Parts: sequence; structure tokens; C-alpha cells
Amino acid sequence: MEAGGESMTMQRIVCHFSCGAASAVATKLMLADFASTQVVIFNAFIVEEEEDNRRFLADCEQWFGHPITVLRDTKYGASAREVWRRKRYLKGPLGAPCSQALKREVIDAACLPNDQHVYGFTWDERNKPRVQRFLSVGGSCPLIDRHLTHADCLGLIERAGILLPLRYRQGFRNANCRCCPKGGEGYFNKERRLNPNDFIEVAEIEKSLGPGAYLFRNRKTGERYSLYDLPPDAGRHSEEAPECSFFCEEVDDELQGF
Repeated sequence: MEAGGESMTMQRIVCHFSCGAASAVATKLMLADFASTQVVIFNAFIVEEEEDNRRFLADCEQWFGHPITVLRDTKYGASAREVWRRKRYLKGPLGAPCSQALKREVIDAACLPNDQHVYGFTWDERNKPRVQRFLSVGGSCPLIDRHLTHADCLGLIERAGILLPLRYRQGFRNANCRCCPKGGEGYFNKERRLNPNDFIEVAEIEKSLGPGAYLFRNRKTGERYSLYDLPPDAGRHSEEAPECSFFCEEVDDELQGF
């Protein structure tokens, strides 16, 4: 479309919605700042996510007043554990291979070269290398711009009358997959209590791949050990939810009229 000799083609605002509180608030803020016709919301489905994430997605879709496009990998059956089996590792120097195969590659395939990408990185994460890299290439982080923390996002979702995903209500910090390899010892001990079948399946994958795939090391000897050998009292996993900051109330007021 042309008007006044200038192209009226709008750059798409692509919101990466992960079924987490932070990405939900980031998406809501972008919908308040931009025309809905300019905003695209992508979600990558993963088999091992908690089923309640789909309920949360539907609730957020209603809150947004905007459709969420759910994308799904076909090469690995959208299964993180199938990625580990076929790539023969659970976590490496660059992170977990499932994130790349099931999220980034799937969403990238649906994107256009000039899309503006929006992630739900919070103020707590602003100094992390991956966040700095994302910002350095022009990515948008509305939560960082507004100094919103992870706790602020939880509070904003609850104030909107939306039930948080089950994973949060169980005391996990993120609404990611069950038995995510990025979790620590305390996290896996919690998973062993709450999701024993998932814990055993991941432990079996570790075992089938061998010691090089083991997630944890003995702090004294440096020797890797399997999930089956994880001491039941190892690690910490706090269930205490931090309180919102005053920025939470400011943004809540901002969104009330939207």
C-alpha cells in the first residue's frame, strides 16, 4: 500500500509467548503499545510441558483479545526427550538442544527478516549474557524497559484474574517442561517427588547415553553422577514467592484501561 509516496507496510511485532507469566505480560504490553494488526504471537508446543499450560494459553488469548499461533515441530514429534535421544545429549555448553530444535528453529521458520522480536526477559535477567546479546541485535524487552521483575509479572497475572500455570503453583520458578535439564539438584529432587515417572524417564535417557550425558558432578571429585545417584537432600529449591515491586502497580494501572 502506498500513501504520500511512502510504503505503509508495517513491521511485524513478533511476541514469543512461552506460556509463562513474563512472556504473557510482555505480550500484553506490546498489544497496548502497537496496533493489533501489527502484532503476531507465536507459541511453540512441546510435549513435555505441563498440560495446564494449554489452559493458561487459552486464558491469555482471551486477556490479549488477540489470537496466539501455536507452532509444532514435526521432526522430533515436538518432544524434548526425543531430541535428547537423537542428538545424544541433554545439555551442552550452549544450553539444551531441545530449546534450539523445538522453539527457536520452529519459530524462526515462521518469521520474516524484518520482524521485531519481543521476549519476556525480566529486570532480574538484564545482565545475563543471552539477554545482552538479544538486546544488542535490536530485540525488544518491554519488561526490562519498565523495570518489571519476575515477581511483578506473577502479580500482574493474578491481578488480571488469571490462574497461574500449575508449575508456578507447585513452587517452580518457570512454567517450562517437566524435568528440564537446565534445572539444578534441588529442582530435580522436587521433580522426583512431584513427577516420579518423568524423573525416571529422564534418568533412563541419561543412563542409555552414558556418563558423558550425566547432568551433575560430584563437587569434591569432579566425577559425573547419574540422576539415580542424586542425593535426596542435594540442592535447594525455594517455594517462597517474592513480593512485587512498586513498578508492578504502575504497570497494572497502565493496563487497566486496555
